[in-house]
Amino acid sequence: MMEIRACVLIVFFVYQVFCVGAQEDAERGCVPGFQVKKHQVQYDGGFVVGVPLLRVDFNDCAGNEEVRFEVSHPDFEVDEERRLKPRRDVIDSGGVLFIHGQNAHSDDMAQVDIVGAPPRSPQTLREILGLGQLPYRKRRSLLVPPMFVPENQRPPFPRAIGMLEVSTTDLSGKVVEGPVALEVSVIDQNDNRPIFQEARYAGEVLEGSPTGTTVMTMTAYDADDPSTENAVLRYFITKQSPDKPSPNMFYIDPERGDIVTVISPTLLDRETLPTTQYELEIVAKDMAGSNVGLSGTTTATITITDKNDHAPEFTHSLFQASVDEGSTGVIVNLTVDDRDDPATGAWRAVYSIINGNVGQSFEVQTNPDNNEGMVSVVKPLDYENTAYHTLLIRVENEDPLVPNVGYGPSSTATVHVTVMDVNEGPVFFPDPMLVTKRENVPVGSFVATLNATDPDILQTQSIRFALLDDPAGWLTVNPVKGTVNTTAILDRESSFVHNNMYSAVFIAIDNGSPAATGTGTLVITLEDENDNPPYLYPSVARICEEAKDLNVMVVGGRDKDVFPNADPFKIELGKQPGLEKTWKVTTVNSTHSQVTLLHSLKRANYQLPLLVTDSGVPQLSNSTEIKVQVCTCKKNKMDCSSAWAVRGNLLWLGLALALLSVLYL
Repeated sequence: MMEIRACVLIVFFVYQVFCVGAQEDAERGCVPGFQVKKHQVQYDGGFVVGVPLLRVDFNDCAGNEEVRFEVSHPDFEVDEERRLKPRRDVIDSGGVLFIHGQNAHSDDMAQVDIVGAPPRSPQTLREILGLGQLPYRKRRSLLVPPMFVPENQRPPFPRAIGMLEVSTTDLSGKVVEGPVALEVSVIDQNDNRPIFQEARYAGEVLEGSPTGTTVMTMTAYDADDPSTENAVLRYFITKQSPDKPSPNMFYIDPERGDIVTVISPTLLDRETLPTTQYELEIVAKDMAGSNVGLSGTTTATITITDKNDHAPEFTHSLFQASVDEGSTGVIVNLTVDDRDDPATGAWRAVYSIINGNVGQSFEVQTNPDNNEGMVSVVKPLDYENTAYHTLLIRVENEDPLVPNVGYGPSSTATVHVTVMDVNEGPVFFPDPMLVTKRENVPVGSFVATLNATDPDILQTQSIRFALLDDPAGWLTVNPVKGTVNTTAILDRESSFVHNNMYSAVFIAIDNGSPAATGTGTLVITLEDENDNPPYLYPSVARICEEAKDLNVMVVGGRDKDVFPNADPFKIELGKQPGLEKTWKVTTVNSTHSQVTLLHSLKRANYQLPLLVTDSGVPQLSNSTEIKVQVCTCKKNKMDCSSAWAVRGNLLWLGLALALLSVLYL
């Protein structure tokens, strides 16, 4: 009680000093201390370390030098920027905080109400006032023995588990003795069975594997305390299905859960075992396998996988096949036996022809559906050349055989191929046949003699010829001799001629049973003759009536014939008298010339006669009239309408000009 009264007196004295100082400062217009003495913050489940709650407003009316702040709750502080924030995550904040601000000129306290906060354990008076602690008398430490509680206790609850001593504090709130940690240990009970993650596991082991080969590892989990026997597991194989050839083909390591083979490699033969899959019932038991332990069960399926320990064997040593000459395709299927696992590389067959494939006329491929070898003719065979073929074929696997197994004599087979004779059609030689003729040769002229032979040399056959395709109808053929003659004029400029060549197709027919045919092409290259006169283009020209440029047009020559029966062309004025007084023609190049007026003409349409001549032997000429329109041109518009214009003929125009010149003279 003396200590409590002393604290109250000290507080009262401090309060008197502060009140006198505050009254003096108020008279000067400044009240030292917290300018806002009461704050509120909302409690929302706690406060996060470093996140400010609010900013305090403190003024000592003398510059605020060396101001110190203390908070009633030790987990809160006011930082250099005068922000109230938690030092760590705080849940037990209590409903009120007190902030003590102090320096040489001011000493004041502010209150922060935390709205909605759960109540905190009672605070001492010195903690509320933010005053320092008083010294205490040291006593001996408290001793609290640990307590042990078994899990899974049954009701009723609560129930006593032991006697607890507590720490003690004096009236100032300082701990006199304690606190002492109370250690309560929950004793584990074996209340969890071992659990496998999957209800069924799968593993593989290669046939012929050595005894002791690891197949797979089984792992179970127990939720009990791993430091006790409750979680110490042991593994057992309780059943093997089927149990042939031995009920103990596999063994499981009781501690690690590794399943290994026990059966000998010779008995672990996939092709002699009653099945390729074995099912094991695996049990995991805790309490180190004790009879009182709890257990969990799963199934492991082990597949005996295949290795290539059997070579493929042909079902027959000799296969027969026949094929018509001239045909291609599959002629025989080769069958094999292989005791390895189907649809694996140890079973799939690979065939090869190792002898007899002269000319590479045969090939063999694997049928993916049934593993048979398909022997095919890829180049047509000729009966007259070779009537029989003998092939030696080998079969292997995609995967190599194991070292102690090899390919035997039954891995090769012979194929006899008989070529059947067929009536083959006649063959033209050469094909195509190329000849050159001048165009315009007389009708009935000889062109060529066709050649065709029959491949069936072991038979005596005759051949007859006929036209199959003669686009222009220019040719005829003697059916026995094969001579080709003309029935019409050969015209190089015809639309049926392309690049100076004319093509016709002929057919040859033998007298076999049934008859066979063959076709051949005759290509005639036609030499040019000068049988086409040249012509001019364009046929129309326009010029303005008042034009200063009297160049009318550039005309060009064309000819259906080719060199030397075409250009260079000679282009000149027609033979009408007087044209040279109005018109002029000047050569530009070998095919074009410039037409020019010698003086302006009135608006009208004029016909200008021109003569063009080629360079053939003999030369051919052609007279052509070019229409020249003299038009009215205004504002970049050309009016060539001749409805009112006088249509003049250049012949009469020329005569009139000549007459005027005579009269003038």
